[in-house]
Amino acid sequence: MTSQDKHQCEIAWFSALCDDDYEFLGVPDAQLASSWEHCRNLVLRAEEGGFDNILLPSGYQLGVDTTIFAAAVAPYLERMKLLWATRMGEDWPPQLARRIATLDRILGWNADKTAGRLNVNIISSDMPGQKMESEPRYARGTEIMKIVRTLLNGEHLDFKGEFYQMELEPPRITTLSGKCPPFYFGGLSHPARECAAEACDVYLMWPDTMDKVRENIADLTERAAKYGRTLKFGYRAHVIVRETEEEARAYADRLLSKLDDEQGRAIREKSLDAKNYGVQRQQELRGAAGGDGFVEDNLWTGIGRARSGCGAAIVGNPDQVLAKLRAYQDEGIEAFILSGYPHAAEADLFARHVLPEIEHGPLKF
Repeated sequence: MTSQDKHQCEIAWFSALCDDDYEFLGVPDAQLASSWEHCRNLVLRAEEGGFDNILLPSGYQLGVDTTIFAAAVAPYLERMKLLWATRMGEDWPPQLARRIATLDRILGWNADKTAGRLNVNIISSDMPGQKMESEPRYARGTEIMKIVRTLLNGEHLDFKGEFYQMELEPPRITTLSGKCPPFYFGGLSHPARECAAEACDVYLMWPDTMDKVRENIADLTERAAKYGRTLKFGYRAHVIVRETEEEARAYADRLLSKLDDEQGRAIREKSLDAKNYGVQRQQELRGAAGGDGFVEDNLWTGIGRARSGCGAAIVGNPDQVLAKLRAYQDEGIEAFILSGYPHAAEADLFARHVLPEIEHGPLKF
């Protein structure tokens, strides 16, 4: 392998705040359940391993609260960024702006003091106990991102929208840089794509075939251009890396070796996002895969049997995993959010076998 890359990318890991940590998929383990201690240790392992960023997911029925966890773990970190997930509608937009500014200040500056170390993952799914149609839900998300961005950029707000009408000055508490942190956002439906094109900074994709990745990047690039904007692109996937391809495939089989199909279905149905367009696409991928679960070279869909969302893994030896990541980079992916089972053990393997071979660092905006 060579350590030279065509360009730098951001490599993030995942902290299982939503009870998503298993040795065997579908078999809960009390020691891997979401808790302050377990998820804090995942974050610290990721920083020690050299990752640039870590996703703190959000799920009402599953695991600890994302905002409180983010504030609690931030002082433990010296370098790594947090990708803090928040569901649109959980906060009144001006209060959300103040919450983001506060978290940004707790985390502190990046290495060259040009920006803070907080990224924000915007989720526009239904709220607990609420059902909202896709188009108005994403329209609301667009308004919220515009309001928060205006306030955190230190600008006077005079907003007249369908969901929010308000005029006010920015909060006294600002981010360290005086600018809004980048918004990471994903969704495959037409309303979701329009929301991303108009308001987010990094468009995230779940695993898909290379032709679909290419197609989605082209589509979102064109949509964003209509608003006079450009987007960066990210890719969320699981990973299984071992010294040989045979070992990686054997471990993938082991992950599913105790999965009961009914238990897998129950896990998939728990999520508030279980019926959205992106989840349907993950189901389609599983249906298109061969008998071994691989839908294309080194992309294995078996994990989706016990997950509602991101349902595929990059599987192979270090050279194969590295080549797959570089192939995504060649299509325009600049950020990866990775995970594996168990999350801490796979983070160590990826940090040892693959991360040193990639030119990586936080995204620049």
